[in-house]
Amino acid sequence: MPVDPGRGVAVDTVDFGPALAALNAARSVTILCHVQPDADTIGSGLALALVLHRRGVPVWVSFAEPAELPATMRTLPGVQHLVPPAEVPAEVDLLVSVDCGSAGRLGALADRLAGARTTLVFDHHRSNTRFGTINVIDASAESTTSLIARLLDAWQVPIDAEVAHCLYAGLVTDTGSFRWVRPGTHQLAERLLATGIDGAEITRSLMDTHPFGWLPMLSRVLGSARLEPQAGGGTGLVYAIVRREDVDGVRSEEVESVVDIVRTTSEAGVAAVFKESRTIPDRWTVSLRSRDSAPGAQDGVDVATVATSLGGGGHRFAAGYTTNGTSESVVAALLAELG
Repeated sequence: MPVDPGRGVAVDTVDFGPALAALNAARSVTILCHVQPDADTIGSGLALALVLHRRGVPVWVSFAEPAELPATMRTLPGVQHLVPPAEVPAEVDLLVSVDCGSAGRLGALADRLAGARTTLVFDHHRSNTRFGTINVIDASAESTTSLIARLLDAWQVPIDAEVAHCLYAGLVTDTGSFRWVRPGTHQLAERLLATGIDGAEITRSLMDTHPFGWLPMLSRVLGSARLEPQAGGGTGLVYAIVRREDVDGVRSEEVESVVDIVRTTSEAGVAAVFKESRTIPDRWTVSLRSRDSAPGAQDGVDVATVATSLGGGGHRFAAGYTTNGTSESVVAALLAELG
């Protein structure tokens, strides 16, 4: 948030008024997280669900796929409000989307938008398509959970340890253990930690714990890594391919972690990991990362723009999309888009 130089205090420029009016008026609420959920979307959804439940409002939280919540997030407070997609009501007073840049990120649950009297979108992706009746978007926010924290302040709802746990989960993961922060990020972290939550344990369980099967999977996948130094006008692309047979017995969160290893390559400003669907032939989800200072690109590559052009979206330095084709064709499409 910007700072008022006359008072030396943070000034929130986001208008939460319409969102608060919708939340206060709602008699039933569905909260939808994005497909292949991370801790930011789940943490945002569960924090809001905890608050609504305490206010006596019936609330359901869900995501379209995979079939189960990743194991690393099952200890988050409020998981009792999660329901399978089939149990999400077809009609509801208020539908809230958290951390979704577009309706497509809701997957099969996008059809629930039509049955909601009002739709409310909370997000921090610059590429957000503003698909809600009410849209609360702050592209400068480090996480959607930090946006929810500001909503709760505007709502005058105290943040206790359970809510703080959910908010911290999204904050620590979306900032990469506080590697990517802005002024105020550490103040929010300190405020959440002051509720008594164990930040070290939350971080360990979300980001630093993997089963043994992760190691042989990494060995196979990293063996596929290739460097294209001329991609992106000399910025360079490093990529790896995760095939269906590579991930037998490995959780989705282990697969998602591969990009954080691939992106450390010093010779490339852009990293990509192509992940083959376990169930749909020739279908791939692609994770993109770029550095804010990259070879051949002084300000780094805006991978959100790249992902949007390929049907996805995200942040300037972290984005993704879903595509179809052979492994060779999907790699070629990305190289063509990077130029």
